[in-house]
Amino acid sequence: MLAETSLSIWGWGGLGAVLFLITFGPFAIFYLAFYILCFAGGCFAVTLLFGKTNSEKYLEKCEHSFLPATQSGIPKTLEEMKQESRQIKIDRRLTGASIIDEPLQQVIQFALRDYIQYWYYTLSDDESFLLEIRQTVQNALVQFSTRSKEVDWQPYFTTRLVDDFATHLRVFRKAQERMTEKDDQKLKDEPEELLESFFEAEVEMERKICRDLVCSSTRDEEGFLRDLCEVLLYLLLPPGDFHNKNMRYFVREILARGILLPLINQLSDPDYINQYVIWMIHDSSCNYEAFMNILKLSDKVGELEAVKDKAMEELQFLRSLDTAGDDINVIKNQINSLLFVKKVCDTRIQRLQSGKEVDTLKLVANFGKLCIIPLEHILVHNIALQFFMDYMQQKGGQADLFFWLTVEGYRVTAQQQLEVLQNWQKDGKKQTNQTKGLLKAAALGVYEQYLSEKASPQVQVDKSLVERLAEKLNKEDPMPEIFDDIQRKVYDMMLRDERFYPSFRQHPLYVRMLAELDMLKEPSFRGSDDGDGESFNGSPTGSINLSLDDLSNASSDESMQLHAFISDTGVCNDHGKTYALYAITVFRKNPDGSEDTWKTYRRYSDFHDFHMRLTEQFENLTSILKLPGKKTFNNMDKDFLEKRKKDLNAYIQFLLNPEMMKAYAPLALYLCDFLENKAYNKGKRDFARKMDTFVNPLRNSMRNVSNAVKAIPDSLAEGMTKVSDNMGKMSEKLGQDLKQSMFKVPPLIQKSDIDPEHCRVSAQLDDNVDDNIPLRVMLLLMDEVFDLKERNQWLRRNIKNLLQQLIRATYGDTINRKIVDHVDLMTSPEQVADHVKHFRDAFWPNGILAETPPRRDKAIRMRTRVAAKTNLLGIMPDELKHIIGADTTRKGILRVFEMFQHNQLNRRLVYVFIEGFLETMFPQYKFPELFIKLHSRSKRMEKYSQKLKTSQVPSLQKR
Repeated sequence: MLAETSLSIWGWGGLGAVLFLITFGPFAIFYLAFYILCFAGGCFAVTLLFGKTNSEKYLEKCEHSFLPATQSGIPKTLEEMKQESRQIKIDRRLTGASIIDEPLQQVIQFALRDYIQYWYYTLSDDESFLLEIRQTVQNALVQFSTRSKEVDWQPYFTTRLVDDFATHLRVFRKAQERMTEKDDQKLKDEPEELLESFFEAEVEMERKICRDLVCSSTRDEEGFLRDLCEVLLYLLLPPGDFHNKNMRYFVREILARGILLPLINQLSDPDYINQYVIWMIHDSSCNYEAFMNILKLSDKVGELEAVKDKAMEELQFLRSLDTAGDDINVIKNQINSLLFVKKVCDTRIQRLQSGKEVDTLKLVANFGKLCIIPLEHILVHNIALQFFMDYMQQKGGQADLFFWLTVEGYRVTAQQQLEVLQNWQKDGKKQTNQTKGLLKAAALGVYEQYLSEKASPQVQVDKSLVERLAEKLNKEDPMPEIFDDIQRKVYDMMLRDERFYPSFRQHPLYVRMLAELDMLKEPSFRGSDDGDGESFNGSPTGSINLSLDDLSNASSDESMQLHAFISDTGVCNDHGKTYALYAITVFRKNPDGSEDTWKTYRRYSDFHDFHMRLTEQFENLTSILKLPGKKTFNNMDKDFLEKRKKDLNAYIQFLLNPEMMKAYAPLALYLCDFLENKAYNKGKRDFARKMDTFVNPLRNSMRNVSNAVKAIPDSLAEGMTKVSDNMGKMSEKLGQDLKQSMFKVPPLIQKSDIDPEHCRVSAQLDDNVDDNIPLRVMLLLMDEVFDLKERNQWLRRNIKNLLQQLIRATYGDTINRKIVDHVDLMTSPEQVADHVKHFRDAFWPNGILAETPPRRDKAIRMRTRVAAKTNLLGIMPDELKHIIGADTTRKGILRVFEMFQHNQLNRRLVYVFIEGFLETMFPQYKFPELFIKLHSRSKRMEKYSQKLKTSQVPSLQKR
């Protein structure tokens, strides 16, 4: 069936094709194909034209939103906004003080201009967005200003700020100690190892916070600042502004990356800190002794090479000068100074590079010639007595030393009590028996504590002296000198017994004592005129007694008139030593009317020795008689010599004033001796002058102690009266009180349960019962800067007492008021305005955004380090050295300086200050918990937490 159908289709189809060809011819097929192609082309053209027209109409409709049609009010509002933009009014008041608002508005304007406007105007000309951002920033500043006015800043500046700094220094000191314990010398010199040790110590100190990521990772630091700025914007902005994400992100980025991050980068730069230190103390002249100490103590080869290169550069310049006449002496002096500096640098570099660095104390102890300090001066000097006390405790002679000190205190107290008693008797008061009874009880307490058979340990002296003393105590009223005989024997024993003072002079503690007193002579740098084994005879004025006696025997007529002035100044060179010489023209009018005229020549050292004689003999002149200061570098410069000549002239005229001569009659004898036409006989050699720096402060401190003791008897008598019912207990307690307070005996202090080395510094403030804020702050800083907690409690108590005397003598009871006034001054509108102006000028000098300054050359940075250290050591007052020791002062200052030479550690300190500031600013919010969360990503925190868990497991198992 299918086959038949297919045959029929093919048949009819073939028939149709044959008929078509017969009818139209063979070319008809081509015509048909052409007609079909034309038809298809026409259809395509019609479709294209119709689709284009419809597409244009459709696109016009698509310009509108697919959303439902809006109401008629919205298009009308949009048309009005296009016709007239809304004006945003900016209130320029921010803090309520115009002197602050004006520079603050400039800061806002500069920040918007340089961080937003430069790219925003490429997108839009509409300024409403910029005005909105400005209004948002101003709202935040207004809230910040309002909040800051409600805060009491005194606790922050007097306690929190100091505690943060001292704790940071404690962590750094612990890190340094860990570095010294390492065996590998290369690891000790690696900064990365110090950073590792520092942040490990921070975790142990803080327990919940470690800031290593913020300080060492740029990415984490930026994230921390963004989070912190977002929290601040949440607290300071209105809710509507804060929830506007675009605006919030803009303001956050400006604060975090445009302001805070550059500021932190600058504050944490060690080179910037060193320059700031130099700028802060630029008024102080360069201290030659401090400079040489820095070179000798430096352990940085880069510092020494930088100083050496600069010295060589200056040497080449000076040698290239073509000079003649007087200038040649000045240039030679400068060349000699530079050559000496170069020699010191070369010697130090060779020691460091060879690895043969030795301890200076051991070097001096083995090869140096030690100064000899008499025992009588050791016993009355705080620093020297500390070392002698440590030595006597090692040798078992502490009882003898404590007895001598206790008797000294008893003598002063008894003398003051008897003076009070005499005044009472003059006034008719009847407390004679009570006072004498108290003194007798005190004497019995001393006897029982050191001399009786029950005493432990007992002072070993002749029994006959002890028996005689016991009889005096039983039969006679106690006098201040009742213990003098036994005390003299104890002193002679300490002086002559080979176990004590003679052996102490050969002990390492003696060398350390000399180092603290700054009286060591280094063999490699000892001057030729130091003398061999000079000793101090204990009489600062003994060397001039003979000449004064001779002068005093001569007739001194009041009619004799003396006039003098410095007429000329010259530079002399003697055996390679260059020095200035001052020609003094002297006129003397004799009683017979004749006149004598002569010239005498004196060096500055002669003036210095003469000045020392006068201040020793006439103590009242100390405060009014001032000698021009010493200068080491460029001290042969013409301008400097002229200035010194003028100052020395004024010094001489002040002494020759007739009123001064009348007030101090013996002064004429000294002046005649000094101005006589002869070689001046110096009363002291170099070492003796250095001893004066040891003895003169000692005298002043002894006078202060004597004045302070005057206030003790009343309180002592009051305390003794309260326990008069039990004389035995009173005597025992009195002996302990005398030893532990006024008689310089170390007390027995119970140890705290908290390890002071693993907690913040403020945790130990309860050791001080004194509520005096500056005293607590000064002790807090001194403990950490100079590491005084390692010293015995006796020294720390003496330091506290001296600081108390200093504060009370200087400010009295108004010191707290002065601190409040100072804090008010720091936060006053004038000071805040100055800070804002400094910030503005630093970031936008002359109104232009400051470019990042290029990093300074390494040699310049190294010399800046040396200059900063020199200035820091140079401004340290001698009084501080006399309180805690020269070597301790030097090490403490250099430790603080070294702490600031690490960028990451400086960043950590800046962030600690910021955190403390915010916690004080917003105490009602949980900022401490927030900071714990922000710093919780540190891996050291994870290790420390695991370490705590593993350490707690054994303790739980034991339970």
